[in-house]
Amino acid sequence: MDAKPKDIFGSFARLEMITWALLIAAIIARETIGLAGTIFTIAGATHGLAFMGYAVTAVLVGVNQRWSIGNTVLAVALAIVPFATYPFDRYLEKRSLLEGEWRIEGTKDPRDNSWFDKLFRWFIFRPLLLVLTLAVFVVSLFAFLLWLGPPGEWGN
Repeated sequence: MDAKPKDIFGSFARLEMITWALLIAAIIARETIGLAGTIFTIAGATHGLAFMGYAVTAVLVGVNQRWSIGNTVLAVALAIVPFATYPFDRYLEKRSLLEGEWRIEGTKDPRDNSWFDKLFRWFIFRPLLLVLTLAVFVVSLFAFLLWLGPPGEWGN
């Protein structure tokens, strides 16, 4: 895998932030000039897909970099706050929490012997299969959420 964890995480952090801007612009356009709901739907779907891609990437990079559970959960949760993912990326970079390569080989670290780390390394060593698996997961989750409908209608 040529791209380093910090490159992928940073790209998804920026993408998630940009789609927030598009979603907010679509909401403002819909409410102020009465622009059709289609633009809002497209912006919402684009942001939703970017949000899920960012969340999956944050977990993947968090596991690879051995972040604490708190940092990993915070990385995902900050996607809910408009424009918070990129500043968090900068925060992680300043603290060198994004440095290093993908862990594709075991080390003397006892944590590398767990079934999870072995499975993680197996997937990291096969980036195409990893990307396809994650894409199927994200698209399936996205389709399920579309089937559920807007969050305001889930209880109805």
